[in-house]
Amino acid sequence: MLDMAVFVAAGLAEVAPLVIPGILLAAWIIASGADAHISRAFEGRPVRAVVAAAAIGALTPVCGVTVLPLMAGLLAAGVPLAPVMAFWLASPITDPAMLATTAATLGLSFAIGKTVAAFGLGLWGGSTTALLAGRGWARFPLRENALVGRLTANACGAETPFDPFVWRTAARRQSFARQTGATARLILICLVPAFAAEFALNSVLTPEALTVYVGGDVWWAIPLAVFVGAPAYIDGYAALPLTRGLIEHGMSQGAAMAFLVSGGVVSIWGAMAIFPVLKLRPFLLYLALAVTGSLAAGYVFEWVM
Repeated sequence: MLDMAVFVAAGLAEVAPLVIPGILLAAWIIASGADAHISRAFEGRPVRAVVAAAAIGALTPVCGVTVLPLMAGLLAAGVPLAPVMAFWLASPITDPAMLATTAATLGLSFAIGKTVAAFGLGLWGGSTTALLAGRGWARFPLRENALVGRLTANACGAETPFDPFVWRTAARRQSFARQTGATARLILICLVPAFAAEFALNSVLTPEALTVYVGGDVWWAIPLAVFVGAPAYIDGYAALPLTRGLIEHGMSQGAAMAFLVSGGVVSIWGAMAIFPVLKLRPFLLYLALAVTGSLAAGYVFEWVM
C-alpha cells in the first residue's frame, strides 16, 4: 500500500504543473459568462454553424456540469440538429483541463491529437447530420417528456453579460471559486484511483502482455478499443493513467487514441444520459457517427505516429 501511495503522489505531482492552469482556464470560462453566449455560434449558415460548433466543443467546457441542458435548450429553441450534433460529439472529448491533463499524462502528441480528433469528429457529425436535415425526425429530434422539460427550463442562458475581469464582482469571484473547486475535486477523485489502477496494472502485467490483442501489428486493435473499451469507459481523467499503463504493456498508439475518443462519446454513461432526451433515430445517428469517427481518429493517429 505504501508503494502504491507513493506512486499515486508522484503521479499527481507530475501532472500538477499542466493540470492547474487548465482548471483555472475552465473556471474562468464559466465565471466570465463566456459559456452563456456560446449559442450564438449555432446560428447562421449551416457550414459556418457546424464549423463553429465543432471548434467550440473541442476547446471549451460550455456548462459547468454538463452540456446536456444547453443542447436540449438549443434544440427546443429551434436550433438545427446539425450544429448541435457537432458540438455534442466534440465537447465530451476534451476541454482546457482535459487538454492539460492529457499532455501531462500521455504527452503533447496525444493532447494535440485528441483535440484535433474532437474537432474532426464534430465536423464529421455535423456535416453528415446536415445532409439529413430535411427528415422529420431531424427537425424535431427531442422526446416529449418531463426530463426534456426540466432540461430546457434549466439550460444555460444567454442573458449573462460577458466580463473577462471575473474578480470585479463578488458573484463572479464566487462562481470562479466554485468552478475551480468542483473541477479540482473531480480531477482528484478520478486521478487518484486511476493512478492506483495503473500501479496495479504494472504489477500484474508483464511488458508487451497486450501486444497480441491491441498491439500495432493486429488489424483488430483499433476496432477492439472502440467496441470493447468504450462501453467500459467511466471518466476521461480516470482513463488517462490507465491508458498510459496499457500503452506501456503493448497497446498501439492508434488503439489508445480510439479508446480515449470513443470513450468520451460512446460510453454507456454518456449514452444513458442522451437516450431519454433524443428520439430513437437521432440517438442511433449519434452512436453511428461517434463510432465511425472514433475509428477514423484511431487509424489516422496510428498512421501519423
